[in-house]
Amino acid sequence: MKRKNFISWDEYFMGIAILSAQRSKDPSTQVGACIVNQKNRIIGIGYNGFPTGCSDDLLPWEKEAESPNDTKYPYVVHAEANAILNATKDLEGARIYVALFPCNECTKLIIQSGIKEIVYLSDKYRDTDSVKASKKLLGMAHVTYRRFEPKSRELHISFEMES
Repeated sequence: MKRKNFISWDEYFMGIAILSAQRSKDPSTQVGACIVNQKNRIIGIGYNGFPTGCSDDLLPWEKEAESPNDTKYPYVVHAEANAILNATKDLEGARIYVALFPCNECTKLIIQSGIKEIVYLSDKYRDTDSVKASKKLLGMAHVTYRRFEPKSRELHISFEMES
């Protein structure tokens, strides 16, 4: 008999997005993204961090400072943007799994890339102007979004294998 307690596609892809977020060196917010095509094949993965070749030891990680340029915000590339840039195939009709609902800048990239669905874990910034703008753009572009609803609250990953 086959196993009955296997994870769903949504749990699998959101799990990969969350695992990808663990690569982020951001001390306050780790976000990951996983893009899949209509055949449930992974075609892009990303996490939030500084651009390639820009030292994360020389740029600021602060959320607040006297000057905006002394914070992380002008420098960080969001997980969604990195996943789109890292994509190995055409994104037309794909869906993206993200830990946080996308900001308006990432939403523009999602729309332009051809992604047609967003599956998100948290919408904690829903009252911000950025997310309100995102939802307005998504509605106009007919890109759907839905909150990820897991069967269980956690998945356990172990690096120990039976010999």
